[in-house]
Amino acid sequence: MIEVDEVAKSFTVRRRTGRLRRSGVRVPAVDGISFTVAAGEFVGYLGPNGAGKSTTIKMLTGILTPSSGRVRVAGLDPSRQRTALARRLGVVFGQRTTLWWDLPLRDSLTLVRHLYRVERPAHRARLAELTGLLDLESFLDTPVRQLSLGQRMRGDLAAALVHDPELLVLDEPTIGLDVVSKGTVRDFLVRLNAERGTTILLTTHDLGDIERLCRRVMVIDHGRLAYDGSLAALRDTIAADRTLIVDLARAAPPIAVEGARVIRTEGPRQWLAVPPAANAAAVVAAVAAHHEVEDIALREPGIEELITRLYRTRK
Repeated sequence: MIEVDEVAKSFTVRRRTGRLRRSGVRVPAVDGISFTVAAGEFVGYLGPNGAGKSTTIKMLTGILTPSSGRVRVAGLDPSRQRTALARRLGVVFGQRTTLWWDLPLRDSLTLVRHLYRVERPAHRARLAELTGLLDLESFLDTPVRQLSLGQRMRGDLAAALVHDPELLVLDEPTIGLDVVSKGTVRDFLVRLNAERGTTILLTTHDLGDIERLCRRVMVIDHGRLAYDGSLAALRDTIAADRTLIVDLARAAPPIAVEGARVIRTEGPRQWLAVPPAANAAAVVAAVAAHHEVEDIALREPGIEELITRLYRTRK
C-alpha cells in the first residue's frame, strides 16, 4: 500500500548573514528514509516535534514533492497523481476540520459525496453504516460550529471515509478529546481495520493510542527512521527497568532483595526497580518469602519511557 525508498525532503531557510543581507540554508526535514506498509496494516508513526512526521505525511498525500527518492501510495505517485490518489485515500488532521463550519454535519457529508463523485445509493448505505459505527445520529442535523470537539472529530472521520478509501492517514486524531470520545474513536478504528481491512497510518503524541491500536510502530528522529517493528520487540531492544509494586501488611523499612532496588515508598507500599537482566520471578519469590505481602504486581515499562530512551540513545 505504501512504498518509501530513500526519500529526502529539504527546505530552504533564509538566515541573516549581515545587517542587510540574508542567505539561504538548506535544512533537511526528512533524510533518506525507507519503509513499506502492506495492505491491512495498522501502523503508528512516532517522533518528537520537528522529527519529520508531518513532512512524511505531506509527501505521502501529495501535498509536498520529495527532494529525492521514490514514493508510491496504492501504486500511484502522490505528487503527480493526486486526483487519482484522493479517491483511494482518506486523511484526518486532528487540529483542522474538513467540514463546513456553518452547515449541518449531514450537509457537509453530502458535499463530500459530490467531491468524491460517490453515487447516491452507495453514499446512503455508507452514511448509514458510519452513522451507526460512530454514533452520529443525534447530531447529524447540528451545525458543525455547534459540535463538541469529540463530535466534530467523529464527523471528520466520517467525511474521510464516505468514499470508502483503502488507506486512512490520521494526524493526531484524538488530540484534546475526553476519555469517552477517545474510546469511541479508538474502538471505531479497531473495527475499521479488522472488519474492512482498511490500512491505517497513525501519527500521534498520545502514546495510549499506539499501545491500544497499533501492531507495528515506526519511530522517526531527526529525519531518519530510528525504529521499525512491534512494541514487544521495542521493549526487547531498549533496556528499561520493570517496576515491582509491593503492598506489605504494614509499613516497613525499604525491602532489601537481590536483583532489585527500592525507588519509592509510601506507607506499606513500596516500588522496586527490576533491571532487564534480573529474574523477576526470583525477585517476587524472595520478597514473598521474607515479608508479609498483601498484594504484588509487576509492571512492564510503558511505551512513553521506551520512546524517550530511544531518543536519548540517538543523541
